[in-house]
Amino acid sequence: MASESPTVYIETYGCQMNVSDSELMLGRLAEYGYREVGGPEGADVILVNTCAIRDHAEQRVLGRIGELKRHMTPTTILGVTGCMAQRLGPRLLERAKHVSLVIGPDGYRALPSLIESARHGERVAKVDFDLEEHYEDFRARRVDGVSAWIPVQRGCDYRCTYCIVPTTRGPERSRALADVVREAREIVAQGITEITLLGQTVNSYNDGTHDFADLLRAVGAVPGVRRLRFTSPHPNDFSEAVIEAMATTGAVCEHVHLPMQSGSTSMLKRMLRRYTREEYAACAARLRAAIPNLALTTDIIVGFPGETEEEFADTLSAVRDLEFDDAFTFKFSAREGTPATRLPESWTVPDDVASERLERLIDVVRMGTRGINMSLLGTRHEVLVEKLSRRGTLLQARTRHHRTVLIPGDASMIGRYLTVELTGTTGSTFTGAAVPTRAALPMAG
Repeated sequence: MASESPTVYIETYGCQMNVSDSELMLGRLAEYGYREVGGPEGADVILVNTCAIRDHAEQRVLGRIGELKRHMTPTTILGVTGCMAQRLGPRLLERAKHVSLVIGPDGYRALPSLIESARHGERVAKVDFDLEEHYEDFRARRVDGVSAWIPVQRGCDYRCTYCIVPTTRGPERSRALADVVREAREIVAQGITEITLLGQTVNSYNDGTHDFADLLRAVGAVPGVRRLRFTSPHPNDFSEAVIEAMATTGAVCEHVHLPMQSGSTSMLKRMLRRYTREEYAACAARLRAAIPNLALTTDIIVGFPGETEEEFADTLSAVRDLEFDDAFTFKFSAREGTPATRLPESWTVPDDVASERLERLIDVVRMGTRGINMSLLGTRHEVLVEKLSRRGTLLQARTRHHRTVLIPGDASMIGRYLTVELTGTTGSTFTGAAVPTRAALPMAG
């Protein structure tokens, strides 16, 4: 052992659920005496928590696993966890001989014992699904002292033809509402006032007794919860009850990330998204009618098999019509085992065509985002100061609408709520200035 207190370094790739899972693993290992370190150099255990949603992400991680060899000693344990680990399983042990552990998202309870097995020379792949596992008794080691994630749902029952998540995370199951509320109370006790509820299709949450509307109201009612967010929802699961709960629960923030994926109904059908362009637009309209000044962001895929220029034009027009605040845009990435890989080869969109469409889409998204952001200059908003910006001389803060604002200040302001005036925009982020708080006038004698 390199030290009396064994050390662990976790490198995380992918979505918010992976970040949350890394926090769970750190908490689990802390119970066994492990101390987190900030880099792989000299760590007794190195864990790479992985994403599998796109091939590019996997190739990046595989390259990184190779690079980590230079930081290892003969006693270092290298493990790969998360979605790529689940997808590749024992094949990863064959591919990378210096990897000792391959653990899927339902295997983290066994992590301490598997590490000990690895110290005795065993190489193990644990990738079985556990439909009862929610890690309720784990105490996450939170890496962010300002905001906190609470996973409320694991897996997914939708079968979108491009998506690997049902394969890597298993079927949908929801955590008991009472346990989510307990964790929310614990988070508030730590001084954290912003919570994000996590699930693959979070608004389909149902623990057998309570639905997502009940969950929003219950967590929003926890004393000290000032901001409540959630991700990622599915358009089909925004019932009237859920929308009403969002509108009437004061802590729920005025932002929804609503994945569209395509603005073409025929494309949506091939993707098995289970809604039409018109139904998606109607969902967005209901949300905006119930929640004034709602910020709406989305995900969009280009180059899905069979996409015609006309179908792509439908996506561009949907972006213009729906006036998204921003969008995450991607080229289609075929994933082994998904139904999309079984579509006719003749439907494949050439990479140069997909790349050109992506550039055009990004231009339209940026134009819309900049227009919205320019209209907000001079307005005032409550922000939560999150961290030092990459520039170092500014602080990064965020509005309830999930807009990023850079403001002057120092590290002592992290975690504080301020009112700021938006003074400028780069198109995607804002600059702002804190609005001085007026001192109370003295009472007349």
